[in-house]
Amino acid sequence: MILPSFKYHQPTTLNEAFAVAKTCNGDFDFIAGGTDVLPNYKNRLNNRSHVISLSAIKELFELGDSKIGAMVTLVQLEKNEWLLQNHPAIAQAAHLIATPPLRESATVGGNILLDTRCWFFNQSHLWRESKGFCLKADGNDCLVVPQKDICYATYSGDLAPVFMVLGASFHLAGPAGRREVAAADFFRHDGITRYVKQPEEILTHISLPENAGELRASYRKLRLRDSMDYPVMGAAVALRLNGKIVDELRIAITGIDTTPFLYDDITKGVSGRELNSALTAQIANDVMEAVKPYRNVHFTPQYRKAMVGVYLKRLLQELSGD
Repeated sequence: MILPSFKYHQPTTLNEAFAVAKTCNGDFDFIAGGTDVLPNYKNRLNNRSHVISLSAIKELFELGDSKIGAMVTLVQLEKNEWLLQNHPAIAQAAHLIATPPLRESATVGGNILLDTRCWFFNQSHLWRESKGFCLKADGNDCLVVPQKDICYATYSGDLAPVFMVLGASFHLAGPAGRREVAAADFFRHDGITRYVKQPEEILTHISLPENAGELRASYRKLRLRDSMDYPVMGAAVALRLNGKIVDELRIAITGIDTTPFLYDDITKGVSGRELNSALTAQIANDVMEAVKPYRNVHFTPQYRKAMVGVYLKRLLQELSGD
């Protein structure tokens, strides 16, 4: 697996990065740690002629006071004292990603913007050529759900569902200025488009609301091996109780669909109710019935669907102290 040729750029400011990108006429990728982009390049998966590194832009490395820079590494995230005290679920999720050597390079922004995965896509060029190319790379049809309009590759980031249940916002900067997007509104149902961020925009940082610290939150993931693997299902839960009464509950699931997804339509209905074993089972079952896994990663859709219910029961029991 040899990297293809590309021109490497290393701007030192955001404006310089935007200027470089403008000269590339759309044929570029921004790169952070490179732990996702470069393996795809080696497999000739949508590689570009220009790679623009963000590693010299100091603004992107800030961490603290409810602000997490996009270039903060996962190992910094999992070991940060402020996060461990105030938002341990974020550090917990970071710790579950990949392996220690990869977490030294992989970044927060890279995990949020992780390319969608599919066993028809994440293969060598020779494998894909023998099978027939898919809609996401070199082909005309999705091989998971046969049609020509939407790619059904699965989103497999771990941090996004935790940020979603905590009510975080993602901050973008581009040639047209800066904007803020709620984490819950950031992703789009298409394995190619993936999110509302435009190609020329850069994710600068993530911000957390003041009341996020009032929530008890946790994250668990299902994967083939206990280390290194992407989630084939991940569940994040944030809960605020008044005694045993639910004040607020948010649930997000990743590794199931083209996007991580919040189930507010289910969880809003439990506010004001006592969180007992019956309600826990009901919530877990309702979310389990709502998910629709696709047959495009390890483990069958039926098994991944069933494990949504199992993981949510465990998380709710853990966070309620039951």
